[in-house]
Amino acid sequence: MMNAQQPPSAVTLPRAEAPPAGRRRWWSASTAAKIALVPAAVITAVCFYAFVGWTVVISMTRSRLLPVYNFVGLDQYRRLFANERWWTAMENLAIHGTLFIVGCTLLGYVLALLLDRATRGESFFRTVFMLPLSMSFIVTGTIWQWLLNPTLGIQDAVRDLGWTEFVFNWIVRPDRAIYTLAIAGVWQQVGLCMALFLAGLRGIDPNIWKATRVDGIPTWRVYTDIITPMLRPVFFSVFVLLSAMVLKSFDLVVALTGGGPGFSSDLPARFVVDHILNRQELGLGAAGAFMMLCTIAAVISPYLYVELRSPRKEA
Repeated sequence: MMNAQQPPSAVTLPRAEAPPAGRRRWWSASTAAKIALVPAAVITAVCFYAFVGWTVVISMTRSRLLPVYNFVGLDQYRRLFANERWWTAMENLAIHGTLFIVGCTLLGYVLALLLDRATRGESFFRTVFMLPLSMSFIVTGTIWQWLLNPTLGIQDAVRDLGWTEFVFNWIVRPDRAIYTLAIAGVWQQVGLCMALFLAGLRGIDPNIWKATRVDGIPTWRVYTDIITPMLRPVFFSVFVLLSAMVLKSFDLVVALTGGGPGFSSDLPARFVVDHILNRQELGLGAAGAFMMLCTIAAVISPYLYVELRSPRKEA
């Protein structure tokens, strides 16, 4: 029985028993995080690595309409490298990829710089530049197919204004059709690059600007010599995202040019899909798909190695 003279503050409550040390060590935050990643790891292993391995196996067989495990070694790769259409698609990939990545990166960075310095209308312009991202590449390709059509698009509109000699018929020219893909692609994805760069700019320490104003450094020098090097991780992210988009470019070329005129604007993704679904050349298409993976790995791996090695050097 508690003494009536004892103040309430002196009452001691029983402490909850702590879990055993072994159990506490086993069920830690890091263990829970690892267990939560197991489903994602399994899905990645099955849906990516397993299917990449299966594609390599199929590329070494005579498979046509259906998989047939009759191995022929590297014959499908020899057929692929002897196919003129494949090399045309690879050349177009280099042209389209260079123009698309450089155009999106430069325009996105410039737009981000302008919005970062703007004080009025930022929300409106951000909405305008981000609006094309709400459309699929099929819709984008259809829109630009109308705009680039010589009989009812930009060329016809400019001629109606009085410039009757104006010519803008790239979409029907075999030597210019590939450039129309870059135009449509940049128009859609420049808003994404702008948003990424703008987020990076907003993460810059404001004290840097105060220090540069005290030192009298011009604004353009601050951006070129201080801000841009600090956004190196953002540039890397943009490069990786755009490279993946270039490699997977299928719906845009189908909707905009159909790979034509002829095969002048064909890309490797369309080459692979066409041979697998339309020409019943599963083995050849699998060989092309694996070479696409090797191409993107050859482009990204050196850049990825440099980016991951730089923090170690600094440390």
